[in-house]
Amino acid sequence: MALLGLPLNVYLPAFWGEVMGLGLTTVGTVLLATRLLDGVTDPLIGWLSDRTRTGFGRRRPWIAAAVPIAAPAVWLLFVPPSGAGALHLFVAASLVYLGWTMVNVPYSAWGAELSRDYNERTRITSWREAATIAGIVASAVVPAVVSGGIAADLRALAITMLALSVPAFIGLFTLVPEPVAPGRGGERRTLREFLEPLRRNRPFLRLLAAWIVNGIANGLPAALFLLIATHLLDAEARSGLLLLVYFVTGVAAVPFWGWLARRTSKHRAWCASMLWAAAAFAFVPLLGPGDWMAFLIICVLTGASLGADLALPPAMQADVIDLDHAESGSPRAGLFFAAWSMAQKGGNALAVGVGLPLLEVLGFRTGPAGVQGLGALVGLYAVTPIALKLVAVALMWRFPLDRDAQAAIRARLERRG
Repeated sequence: MALLGLPLNVYLPAFWGEVMGLGLTTVGTVLLATRLLDGVTDPLIGWLSDRTRTGFGRRRPWIAAAVPIAAPAVWLLFVPPSGAGALHLFVAASLVYLGWTMVNVPYSAWGAELSRDYNERTRITSWREAATIAGIVASAVVPAVVSGGIAADLRALAITMLALSVPAFIGLFTLVPEPVAPGRGGERRTLREFLEPLRRNRPFLRLLAAWIVNGIANGLPAALFLLIATHLLDAEARSGLLLLVYFVTGVAAVPFWGWLARRTSKHRAWCASMLWAAAAFAFVPLLGPGDWMAFLIICVLTGASLGADLALPPAMQADVIDLDHAESGSPRAGLFFAAWSMAQKGGNALAVGVGLPLLEVLGFRTGPAGVQGLGALVGLYAVTPIALKLVAVALMWRFPLDRDAQAAIRARLERRG
């Protein structure tokens, strides 16, 4: 699954904007439009997967159904025919995101249901997200090995992820148990009735808001990374190495953030990681052509915070789901992770759909005469994410669901039986 993330967020905007000739504004607008469909599909699939009861399980059928939808769409998105335009991009991207939703929402809910223990949930999500980062590292290694330009890199990535998906999903279906579904108390409620309590769950709304803000803060540098490497650092040939170092550091840092979360709390550890990344981003405006070694150090520092971004918020989300279950009596992990997925994709979509057109509005241009508006590129890449991460820290610093609060919620659920 993680092999898909890097090309979608990093390579795709530059490929369709420059290689396929659509322009950054058109690509940003089309990709933002595809994400609007998630406003319907994400909660719908979360609700349906919570209600599903089959001999194959509750989450497995949705993931199995997603594969024949997403696999051909990935190829059409990454290896488009000559002359493909905005309509092709919209259709292929929409199908990829639909397949992604059908996999990711049930998959995330499945993971949240594997344990009820506060610390063990952190361990589960830490290992899972370390594997996610390992997959992203693999997606950075493939282009470094191919070294044939962005079109050849995307073709190699598509072949790699499609080949690996078969044994990966077989392993998921056969080796990972699905816990027995909780009681059917709220199962017959309508989708609207299921959605209503989300509005009243204040910890959920707070966590969701911080996740969206931090998602935009991460999405902007991802979408603009290749432009920074090429036009600020004059180091396009080093971009694969820089990405590789960034993600390897993220993998290495996951155990540290898990340790810090156990010593303090999940939300304080996450806040510390966001402050760390903001401090590192502050040095980007000081760089110029040839400074790729200094940027490599920044990649190490910001990469260290990546493990926390991936591992800790999903563990907190499982605690928020417990609170909802205790108050409503309905098990709705799928619905909550649908909202979570929608927020994640929405943050990335805003980063691309607003960031790329805004970059051109602010005067960024490339051409035979050189690069114009480099300050706008640096500002959107580094300065704006700093401000956004500080907002996310303010939202999460006093998050109410710590270890003691979660233990009290679990006690309520156990008394209820």
